Parts: sequence; structure tokens; C-alpha cells
Amino acid sequence: MTCKIKIVKEQGQKISKWSGGITNQLYIYPENSSYENRNFKWRISSATVEAEESEFTKLPNIQRKIMVLDGGLLLRHQNHYDKKLEKFDIDSFSGDWNTKSSGKATDFNLMTSEDCSGELRYINVKSEIILEPKMNLNDSCYRYEFNCFYSLNGSFKIKLDNGNTLEVEQGDLAIVKFKKGFKGKLILINSQEEELDIIESIVYY
Repeated sequence: MTCKIKIVKEQGQKISKWSGGITNQLYIYPENSSYENRNFKWRISSATVEAEESEFTKLPNIQRKIMVLDGGLLLRHQNHYDKKLEKFDIDSFSGDWNTKSSGKATDFNLMTSEDCSGELRYINVKSEIILEPKMNLNDSCYRYEFNCFYSLNGSFKIKLDNGNTLEVEQGDLAIVKFKKGFKGKLILINSQEEELDIIESIVYY
């Protein structure tokens, strides 16, 4: 199987304060890189925006994607456009822009360097979904595809080709790393009766 799975437990995630609230860094790649040194390839985080008005840190050569999980935000990109975001709405913009926000919210963030490209999406899981690469890596300039899953309201399982299952609790981040040549099938299984709200981050590198 040309894929690897990593579970980042909630208690191992890095929490930090910023001018507008609190950020929970769910994962950074490579793992020995740091946000402060700006030497990462990609980074996933969730933040609470507690200030009514806040200014985004400028991040040259970084592409940003932001999704609102709760509350609402008005993003104002100077000399570009304004965009209002409500629950599960997404905006994609350059980290080099001068960006300010209005409103209090909880959001989900994906940052990618120039070596990568990425997507954010919300998925609703009633029972199970098949996990497979979104891109044919054999016909792509990218070597890897990372599919990352974060549940907002419950636990789930990932079933492997060999029948084994991995448990993922609410607050954990499950990272599936596909490599060129992957031919197997993984299944994400809802562990509860209630439908799952999951945020999926997809990174090509």
C-alpha cells in the first residue's frame, strides 16, 4: 500500500495567542518546520477570532484558504475585494495581501507554500465514504497527496485494505498521505448515529 496514515491527537496540538484571538495549530509540514520561521510547506490550523476588528499577518509566498466554522467574518482585502463568510463558506487569497477582518468567529485555515497547492471543503458523512486520491499522481507533477480529516461533532474510523481500523476522535486530525502508484481503497466510517460534519484539507506536494 503506497499510503501512510497519521493521527494527530488533540492534546498534542500547539496552541498560541495572536492579536485577535487564539490559534490551534493542528499540523505543520515538515514536522520540524515552524510557523515563526516561515519554513513550512503547508500548515493546518483553527482559530477563534475574539476581536471585533483584526488584521492578518502578512505571509509572502503563502497561499491562504479560510473557512468559517461558527459565527461570521467580513474579509477586506485592500485593493482587491471584500467577502462575507458565514458557516462553511471559504475564501482563498494571497498571504501577501493586506487583509483585515470584521466579526467574531471560529475558522479553519490551510496555508500552502509555492511548492504546493491545496483545497478546503466541508463534507457531511451519514455512514461511510471511500477515501482515494483526488488527483492521478502518475500524471501529475506532484509526488504526494495529503488528505486530512477533522471532525467537528464526533468520532470516526478509517478502515484499511487489510481490514484493520484506526479510531479518530473528535478534535484529532487524521492525515492520509497517498504516493504515486496507490491502488488500494480506504473507507472513512461514521462511528455514531448522528451525521458527521468533517472538514477535509487536501494538499498536493
